[in-house]
Amino acid sequence: MATRIYTKVGDKGSTSLIGGTKVPKSHLRIEAYGTVDELNSVIGLCRDLIVEENSREILREVQDRLFTIGSSLACDPIKEPKMRLPDLKETDVELLEKEMDRMNEELPEMKNFVLPGGHPTVSHLHIARCVARRAERCCVRLELESLEVEPVILKYLNRLSDYLFILSRYTGMKLNAPEIPWKPRI
Repeated sequence: MATRIYTKVGDKGSTSLIGGTKVPKSHLRIEAYGTVDELNSVIGLCRDLIVEENSREILREVQDRLFTIGSSLACDPIKEPKMRLPDLKETDVELLEKEMDRMNEELPEMKNFVLPGGHPTVSHLHIARCVARRAERCCVRLELESLEVEPVILKYLNRLSDYLFILSRYTGMKLNAPEIPWKPRI
């Protein structure tokens, strides 16, 4: 028999961080790692939709890094966790930058702001970009409340949203999907 997923421990609105500290489920730390989990799910959907193999591999790597970020955010920073957690590294940020540079070499110059759309895959990448920005805002709030977030996490999430924007344009180009320029009303 498989292990039960439900514990009934959180039925009254609290949960435990790694390290044992109980917090309400509305705690900023829970909001932050929950948003990172949501981002990971949306990226999984994008990965299923993208056909270009290199981008699929990078998104798989991103999903792994998001689990790393989630485990870091789920930790009580005051208590030493009993388990060894993986670290996010500056090289993870550099990989995203390298991939953006690679894609930008092929992309036409952007002359307008672009609206999300043109193809379902492009639209889903824009949704992922927005969730990445929300995850970044959650982590910034944690930092502002002195709840300790590793600086590389903030940097990675910032770069990830940029990467997802470039990937949306690149994917649209590869799919021959129209890029929809924003034309403000005058």
